[in-house]
Amino acid sequence: MSPARAAAFFDLDRTLLKGASGPVVTECLRAVGVLPDRPIPGEGLVYRVFDTIGETLPSMLMTRQAARVASGWDRATVQEAGRLAAQRLVDQVLPYARLLIDQHHDEGRPVVMATTSPYDMVAPLAEAIGLDDVIATRYGEVDGAYDGTVDGHFVWGPGKLAAVRDWAADHAVDVGSSWAYSDSVYDVPLLSAVGHPVAVNPDPRLMVVATLRRWPIQHLDVPGGVPKLAGIEPQRLLQRLAVPQTLPFVRFDVDGERNIPAEGPGIIVGNHRSYFDPLAIGYALAQVGRPVRFLGKKEVFDAPLVGQVVSALGGIRVERGSGSDEPLQAAAEALEAGELVALMPQGTIPRGRAFYDPELRGRWGAAKLAKLSRAPVIPIGLWGTEQVWPRSSRLPDVTAVGHPPTVRVRIGPPVDLKYRSPDADTKRIMAAIVDLLPAVAREAREPTAEEIAAALPPGATDDGDHERDRRPGSD
Repeated sequence: MSPARAAAFFDLDRTLLKGASGPVVTECLRAVGVLPDRPIPGEGLVYRVFDTIGETLPSMLMTRQAARVASGWDRATVQEAGRLAAQRLVDQVLPYARLLIDQHHDEGRPVVMATTSPYDMVAPLAEAIGLDDVIATRYGEVDGAYDGTVDGHFVWGPGKLAAVRDWAADHAVDVGSSWAYSDSVYDVPLLSAVGHPVAVNPDPRLMVVATLRRWPIQHLDVPGGVPKLAGIEPQRLLQRLAVPQTLPFVRFDVDGERNIPAEGPGIIVGNHRSYFDPLAIGYALAQVGRPVRFLGKKEVFDAPLVGQVVSALGGIRVERGSGSDEPLQAAAEALEAGELVALMPQGTIPRGRAFYDPELRGRWGAAKLAKLSRAPVIPIGLWGTEQVWPRSSRLPDVTAVGHPPTVRVRIGPPVDLKYRSPDADTKRIMAAIVDLLPAVAREAREPTAEEIAAALPPGATDDGDHERDRRPGSD
């Protein structure tokens, strides 16, 4: 007999899906004629409460009685409603849930939905998203119609753990080596039984349990490591503050927001003039309400406090010179999840005289990522960020309230890439960025000593016109 293997068990509502599947399921049951057309009084409120705080004992008692309500329903008709619901719910499966499912499959583990919901209503959805099996509440049946009983376990709380153990025994799976993902405190029995429990979008009580037991806490609509406050990720909270009144030391002149995709993946590329550049890009994207995941140097992530903030905003750590493709893969996953990813192809702020060179030289990371993902590359031309935060300064100048500098942000249409040569595509990307800069940016000139000093790191005294800052190449 082969040794037991591990599996991954996913709850459905508020885990694989952002909220409850109930509203869609109910509509589909009405569509096939099982339920009356008129909504039950308070039905919408029940679902809103569930979406906000998760399962409650009263709601689960009602769910437990659903088998009696379904007594006499034709099973085949309900299965048709399940197929209709799957067609609508499949697009509501959270993006990082899909990536997790693929990851478990790639590592050889079966992935199973474990839910209290009726089997006939959710099995088509599990099949549609490529799950291997379903553990769900099954209703008793006589002559093709439900008989008002539950056949086997009521898959909730201890009953869910018992059903998972029965399934595991039948499929040579070791529960103690497995993964489980759930939002509900009532799934603590299952989460405690597996070797890899993950609290997903946890309800308030599960949040406490997970924190005390040091279980990972995850939200499958955002990258791993991004927390949520009252259901909102930190970057979205900051976007609400991206208004001129909260940044009185700088003025923004933004144009071309229409070129940012309203949804779906996109690679944002900009020129690098200042440590203020990511904030300028973030401000521009806040105008269209889209968060962005920045690729940043490891030194930023390693910095006390700053690194934690960058991670909470969904930043992707890059260790330059390591030769690792891990950052590229992390960025590709974010794009696959429909996110925007931003990077500066120059890699670092040009130093000294190189800062004033009208020709921008980029590294290959953006071109490689575009070829890998086929996501559109959106160029952004930045000008004036160095007036807010010169490279020679350790902090931005927040005192310029009476005479704030203007940061010019221009967003262009997607770059026409050929995907044949990373060097050629990188040149196309950099040329598109240059086209968005003011005319003065394309004029060659000899900078003054003061200008050179402003383009050097704090304390540096050499010109620093280093080839390493100028040459193209891979990230």
